[in-house]
Amino acid sequence: MQSQEIKPTQPQDEHIVENKELSIWEALIPVLALVLMLGYNVAEAFGDDALSGSNQFILLMGAAVAAIVGYFNKVSFNQMMEEVAENIKSTSGAILILLLVGSLAGTWLISGIIPSMVYYGLQILSPTIFLPACVIICAIISVATGSSWTTSATVGIALIGIGNALGINPGMTAGAVISGAYFGDKMSPLSDTTNLAPAMAGGELFSHIKYMMYTTIPTLIITLVLFVIISLSLDVKGDTDTTEMLSAIDSAFHISPWLFLVPALVIFMIVKKTPPLPALLAGTLLGGVFALIFQPEIVKQITGASDLDFLSAYKGIMTAITVDTSVTTNSAELNDLFSSGGMYGMLGTIWLILCAMVFGGVMDAIGALSRISKAVLNLFDSVFGLFASTVISCIGLNALASDQYLALVIPGRMYKKAFEDKGLAPENLSRTLEDSGTVTSVLVPWNTCGAYQSGVLGVDTLSYAGYAFFNYLSPFMTLFYAAFKIKIKQISKDNF
Repeated sequence: MQSQEIKPTQPQDEHIVENKELSIWEALIPVLALVLMLGYNVAEAFGDDALSGSNQFILLMGAAVAAIVGYFNKVSFNQMMEEVAENIKSTSGAILILLLVGSLAGTWLISGIIPSMVYYGLQILSPTIFLPACVIICAIISVATGSSWTTSATVGIALIGIGNALGINPGMTAGAVISGAYFGDKMSPLSDTTNLAPAMAGGELFSHIKYMMYTTIPTLIITLVLFVIISLSLDVKGDTDTTEMLSAIDSAFHISPWLFLVPALVIFMIVKKTPPLPALLAGTLLGGVFALIFQPEIVKQITGASDLDFLSAYKGIMTAITVDTSVTTNSAELNDLFSSGGMYGMLGTIWLILCAMVFGGVMDAIGALSRISKAVLNLFDSVFGLFASTVISCIGLNALASDQYLALVIPGRMYKKAFEDKGLAPENLSRTLEDSGTVTSVLVPWNTCGAYQSGVLGVDTLSYAGYAFFNYLSPFMTLFYAAFKIKIKQISKDNF
């Protein structure tokens, strides 16, 4: 089945490098160095601005430490660079997608698509139901498309805008969007992670999905309850403020339900298994066409032209696609909302991904990732310990390798025999891989998933992480089931 999940790598390209010369303590040296450097850089030096560039250099410094360790363990510099090159090559799809998401956001802004979503959303989604509604809407879209990334890049952006207009903390809104989007990332048969996990564990796709329901649905219910509780306690803007914003939007843009044809077409293309790049490109170009049809005055304003001719139309659309664009309204808050960085605005996220891939590539080349995973496995002997070691390995690899696929592939390969030896069916391993590897990737700022979601939604990873309830509750749910032996499927009860 062709995957529809927009992700930075392809599962079949992943491999694991082993190095018998490397000890566990040597493998941990780059990890400890990276943690210390990142901790100082964020806590003492730059704070929230660390992701603007300094953290990227810290990742390169961590890679340098790993390279020194590799040199003293008979790993050549060329070997390390080859692995780094493979890692960076694997992110080429993600980089192109990020650039197209930036261009799509630009044309969807000047065409009035995003403002129309905000306009109608303000009338439909009241503050008391907004956050749980975000979870449900994104869950439905993500299950249908199999793509958490596409969900965030389309309805997610609009929901962030609506939440800002309602005066809701953008971290809360982003947490709700991501919670719903990653529900579909786990449960949709179109998602590549949903296909990858049972492949690594030796299981079957639909049996894997069925078995995931036992942990995933309760986690989603708890997530919705938490967002309902938060919504009831929010002190947000009243009807008067919302009315003023609606008026400001209406005066700046030509609002029409016809504008929803573009996002509907993009979602339809993804559901029909159109590759993400053509779908996003089509959405970008259609956004430009709709801008000329519905918002000609805004296109003229962008270029400063008095008349809309071919040259001014071309320059206006290209400006929205490539660089910073903003539309001024009568509301100062909306002025901040109705701005886009275009392709240029995605360069910071791309920079972070490239530096993370350098660190992950060197760590893999020297055999550190494999060595750490084996060491964690050896710490536990009980059934619960086996589940716990898998969870720890998945979360750790999301942080260390900066790649969601490695967080599924390495533990999947390493622990498959251990689960079999305990008499546990492969569904146990595949479910645990998803409950801990798939969903926690977005909580790590330098992981490709965390960098992507932060860049697309315009919300710092640390700001939404505390509200992405579904994502950080999922590992605890799988451990709860393991501790109390709930729905632990066995190959043979005699071996349990």
